[in-house]
Amino acid sequence: MSQHQPIKRFFTAAAALLGAMALGQASAATHSVDTAYGTVTINGEPQRVVTLYEGALDSALAVGANAIGAVITRGGNDVAEYIKPLAGDIAIVGAPAETNIEAVIAARPDIILAPAQTNQQQYQLLSRIAPVVVSNVPLFQADSWEQETRLFGRALGREEAAETVIEDVKARIAEVAALVEKAVPEDQRDATLVRWMPQGPLVMAEGLFSATLLQAVGFKVTDSGLVGDSRPHSQPLSLENLVRMDQNWVFLATLNADGQQALEAARQTPAFNRLKANGQDRVVAVNGQLWTSATGPLAANAILDDIETALAKLAP
Repeated sequence: MSQHQPIKRFFTAAAALLGAMALGQASAATHSVDTAYGTVTINGEPQRVVTLYEGALDSALAVGANAIGAVITRGGNDVAEYIKPLAGDIAIVGAPAETNIEAVIAARPDIILAPAQTNQQQYQLLSRIAPVVVSNVPLFQADSWEQETRLFGRALGREEAAETVIEDVKARIAEVAALVEKAVPEDQRDATLVRWMPQGPLVMAEGLFSATLLQAVGFKVTDSGLVGDSRPHSQPLSLENLVRMDQNWVFLATLNADGQQALEAARQTPAFNRLKANGQDRVVAVNGQLWTSATGPLAANAILDDIETALAKLAP
């Protein structure tokens, strides 16, 4: 049986395991957190944190919590490269939308941080292992990362640390915004964010985490009307339709080697070479695991570093 199977395949086995296990709970003052499934009560500062969402892992590590379980990043077989040095040899308990319940049980968590997409059946099963905090933060808003950092910070008993990291990110945004203002004329700040896949490029939503950071530092990000409401990206574009993503700046992400290989092939085509951004050397290659899958304060700082690096390459 594959390690990363949907929850329903583990329901029977997990129920049997849960009936036989006893999880020790730290004796400490309790606090309550409002979540997507109502109020959840948590004991003190949880010492063993399992995260089922990349943004939750980011927030947990940012506030100094002991994250001992996580899901793999999209397009990879481990947590994202940007966060690996902090996550260390963390236990893998599934993939996005595919939790391995047996692995979660084996991790012996005293709290589970889960994404907004967690359904009722998943929530009820996970709640038999440990208190579950399902994000109630709306997606694709400029401050979604900030709201989630506060939510998970409260859940982990680390509210002050959460406020500190939020303020640090805001200060960093202000620094990079000043660099953009100095380096890029206002009429040349239009940009698009694209994930290149083997089947073709996907234009990412304007409300995606990294796109909102680009906007926060002064770029004017557009998805050219190609992305539907509440969708993270467009349908794949053909090479003939690349002109629909043509802006002064194109931030171009690949998730893995397959996407990178497809991009290198596309770079040889006349359609790609006709892109305005290509002619101006303003196609910025970025890591798709970070730019199109991650969210949270640690991801924010890594993305802001990438933007600063791109600005530094501009001719004086």
